[in-house]
Amino acid sequence: MKRGIQTLATAIAVALLFGGTGLAVSSGGDQMAKDDTAATQQPADNSGRNVRDRAGTAPTADQQSNNGGDMKVTQAVRQAVVADKSLSTNAHNVKIITQDGVVTLRGPVKNEGEKGKIEAKTRAVPGVKRVDNQLEIAS
Repeated sequence: MKRGIQTLATAIAVALLFGGTGLAVSSGGDQMAKDDTAATQQPADNSGRNVRDRAGTAPTADQQSNNGGDMKVTQAVRQAVVADKSLSTNAHNVKIITQDGVVTLRGPVKNEGEKGKIEAKTRAVPGVKRVDNQLEIAS
């Protein structure tokens, strides 16, 4: 019985070790090549948005004000968003740009609920004059 459990545990460990690395034993080497090619051709989740942002007039992170008050607002909003563990990883990583007390929120979130939560957390921060919520629902 003990030997059977050890064998099973070893088999599971080996499967986990090799299963998550993308290595596969297959009679058709083409499948592995196709998988690798597909992975390199897919853009990151919001890379298309990043290109769009560079060309537009919408605020980007490099336009964050260096004013002490604006920096404190941005920091407080970021801390409030990251502290909420119910939010998705995308929501934790939204762009927060503050210029003269106006906070612009940009990036993908999971749903309307996350969009509303982040806006509410932003409005609750002292020093926020207005919130420009440009968050988008990820597809």
